[in-house]
Formats: sequence, structure tokens, C-alpha cells
Amino acid sequence: MATASRPTGAICATAVDVSRGPGESRGMSDIDDATRTEIEAAAFRRLVEHLQSRPEVQNIDLMNLAGFCRNCLSRWYAEAAAERGHELDKAESRQIVYGMPYEKWKAEHQLPSTAEQQAAFGAHGTD
Repeated sequence: MATASRPTGAICATAVDVSRGPGESRGMSDIDDATRTEIEAAAFRRLVEHLQSRPEVQNIDLMNLAGFCRNCLSRWYAEAAAERGHELDKAESRQIVYGMPYEKWKAEHQLPSTAEQQAAFGAHGTD
């Protein structure tokens, strides 16, 4: 059974000051909103690309470790699109995040969850 593991060399060495709000971190105060949005979009695309390149990392492991998974990300994408007047159905937003139809991804990469994964999932109270 595959489980999520920490990818070597993929952990950011930069400490993040979480006490600051968006746009308040060092170096961001002089960046205009359009550029900040471009930077955030690039970071989002990089996250999606990274998740697509790591199909062995199961969604339940992401939920247990981070409190979100690919499905959450696709739902947030669809919600953001809807807020801007662009309706995406669940299948469309999932294909954007998974890089393929969700059912195909599940068939190729999703493993049955273990009792330990299910117990951890239940203990977190995540949706």
C-alpha cells in the first residue's frame, strides 16, 4: 500500500512568517496587485504540476497531513471561477487539477485506504 512520504529535496528551506497577512511579507509591499496575482497564479500552477507529478501520494494522506487534497483544490478552483462568473462542473475542475479525467486517475493511481489511514482521517474531523 503506497503512502505519502516526504519528497527529498522538495521541502522549502525558507521560514514563513505566518503572523503577516497576504501582501505584508517582506518584499511584497512594493508589488502591485496584478503582479502579486501573477505570482500567486504561478505558485498555484506549480502546486498543481507537483501534485500531478506525484500520483503515488494518495489523497487520504494529503488530507491527514495537510487537511486538503486534490479534490479540495479542484473544488476551490471551481468556487473561485464561479465567483468570477465562470461555472465549472466538478468533472471539469477535477480534470484541471488531476491533469486527466478523475475516474481515469482513480483507476490508475488510487489505492484502497488502509484502516490506519481511515482512523487518522476520522480523528482529524476533515471533510
